[in-house]
Amino acid sequence: MSNEIIDELYKIILDRIEKRPNGSYTVEIVNKGKAYVARKVGEESVETIVASLAENKERFISEVADLIYHLLVLMALEGVTPEDIYRELERRRK
Repeated sequence: MSNEIIDELYKIILDRIEKRPNGSYTVEIVNKGKAYVARKVGEESVETIVASLAENKERFISEVADLIYHLLVLMALEGVTPEDIYRELERRRK
């Protein structure tokens, strides 16, 4: 497993947004609008916090994955790429 999974997942999200396949969860939440996706990011953030404080490691990992996925969907709607985030993190590292 490599760190390329973030880039791959982002590309899949963009593809789903463009092609709108039936049954896609990504399409379902995008169709509800950016505000809905932003609320999902907030919800997943809270669930991640709760898991870190009161649940086991596996649950925490699952919630972090959910949070990252929803952040990537929101990023796609904002036109922000993982590369944009990588550059910002690199800038902050200096």
